[in-house]
Amino acid sequence: MSDNVRPLRRPPIRQQTIVRSDRAHTFEVFVRDIGAWWPARPHSLGQEKVTGVTFERELGGRVFETWADGTQVDWGEVITWQPPERFAMTWTILPAVTEVELSFTELGPALTRVALEHRGWERLTEEQLAAATSVSGGYSAGWKSILELFKQTVEGA
Repeated sequence: MSDNVRPLRRPPIRQQTIVRSDRAHTFEVFVRDIGAWWPARPHSLGQEKVTGVTFERELGGRVFETWADGTQVDWGEVITWQPPERFAMTWTILPAVTEVELSFTELGPALTRVALEHRGWERLTEEQLAAATSVSGGYSAGWKSILELFKQTVEGA
């Protein structure tokens, strides 16, 4: 094998939205109220069994879904915790661990940019990547729809 061979680089998924709300409130709604606004169908492992999503608001905290029978299924662990500016978490739903980071940038008194980056796709094999992105639009479309729903929730639509 040549020294010039580099591992496959897959760019992160990046999505963003502008929310008509102050940064602290926007951040709080994302983490504190995630169980109320997150679309468990189709964006969960338990689908119709999911009764809640919990975000433990501390470094090392768990992010997990809870099913009607009490089963808890981890989505990941908080690896960066800087409220109300940003947080990052591992994403353990895929066959290999990836990372999701959200940053909240104040653009004005009641205007916040929420930017999402989902990285680490190079950790998946070609087959795993194909399976993970087999749904129409894959994770890119999924994150876009999740951020849109989040924006509507924060803005009270």
